[in-house]
Amino acid sequence: MVERCGWVNEDPLYIDYHDKEWGVPVHDDQTLFEFLILEGAQAGLSWYTVLKKRENYRVALDGFDVDIIANYPPEKVDELIQNEGLIRNRRKLESVITNAQAFKRVQDEFGSFSAYLWGYVQGEPIVNCWSDLQQVPANTPLSDQISKDLKKRGFKFIGTTIIYAYLQATGVVNDHIKQCICSKCS
Repeated sequence: MVERCGWVNEDPLYIDYHDKEWGVPVHDDQTLFEFLILEGAQAGLSWYTVLKKRENYRVALDGFDVDIIANYPPEKVDELIQNEGLIRNRRKLESVITNAQAFKRVQDEFGSFSAYLWGYVQGEPIVNCWSDLQQVPANTPLSDQISKDLKKRGFKFIGTTIIYAYLQATGVVNDHIKQCICSKCS
């Protein structure tokens, strides 16, 4: 029997996400932005809930195009809040625009958001070799540091727990347990 991390259910969508995306290093700014938006939407909810709505977000948010989203007028939030395919939380939806604008400022300063993010780990993923799901932390000093810096840069919905989940999703941190088929542990 194939073993995966204990948080994965039997939905093929979830299995595919776990096997092909979670913990895989992402250097593409558009994908990094997409995950930042989706992780912010997750706050207080399960990742599975967000993952099921991912395609709705992609359509509603112009393919997660940061340049388009950064220029959304404030009224766009009123339109988004009516979309039943999204998590209809006004503050979370407002943060999409705020975060797009902040993301672009980081790109301007560092050349890319990828350069900013991966600079925290000198371009190399952190591979943890947990033997049990209970060992995986909700946050770390690294997520504390990045969250604090992003807040100073004007980002919203980027607390340390959200940022740790973001680091896992984008492969900056690989937290597949040792027994998982996706583990990078020896």
